[in-house]
Amino acid sequence: MKRLIALVVSLSLVFSVIGEEPTKVAVKKVEIGGQAPAFIIKDASGKEINLADLTAKGAVLVRLTCGCSGCDQELAYFQAIHDAYKESGLTSLAIFKEPDAKVATYAKAKNISMLYAVDTKGESWKIFDTKTMPTNFLIEKGGKIVAIAPGCDPSGLIAKKLSEKVAKTVNTENVDVKKQVEDNKKKIVK
Repeated sequence: MKRLIALVVSLSLVFSVIGEEPTKVAVKKVEIGGQAPAFIIKDASGKEINLADLTAKGAVLVRLTCGCSGCDQELAYFQAIHDAYKESGLTSLAIFKEPDAKVATYAKAKNISMLYAVDTKGESWKIFDTKTMPTNFLIEKGGKIVAIAPGCDPSGLIAKKLSEKVAKTVNTENVDVKKQVEDNKKKIVK
C-alpha cells in the first residue's frame, strides 16, 4: 500500500510539472542607463570585434547603418566624431547591412578610418533591440549605455548632439562636428 501511495504521489508530481507552462526568459531591454548587450562581430578581414573588450578600454560609439543616401550623407559627421574623439579614447564601430563587397568598396571610397563590420542578416539590430536604421549607441567605458540616437539626419543635427554627449563621456572639449563637416564641404567646392 505504501508503494502504491508513493507511486501515485510521484506520478501526480510528474504530471503537474509536465502540464505547466514553460518558464519564459525575459529579454533584456537595451536602454539608456543599462548595460550594453553582449556583442561580437567579425570585421571584413575576419577579425573578431568584441564590444566588451572595446568598452573595457574606453567609450564606444556603435552605429547600425545601411547604404541609403541619407546614411551616406550622414557618414561624414560620424567620421568627424571618430576623428575628433579617438585620441580621447573613443572607439567608433559602424555596422553595415549591405553585402561585404559593396561595403569594402564604399569604405575605401569614403576613407572610413573607424572600425566597421557587415551584418547582412540584421542580427545586430536584434541584439541591440532596435528596428530603426540607423541607430547610434554611445557606451561609456565599462559598458553602460549613455545615449541612443535613432534615425537619420543628413543635416548633421543628430551627430552634433551626439558629439556633445561623446565629449562629456570621454571628458574632453566638445567639437562642433556639424560645423566642421560643413566647413570641409566649402573647402572642397572652392
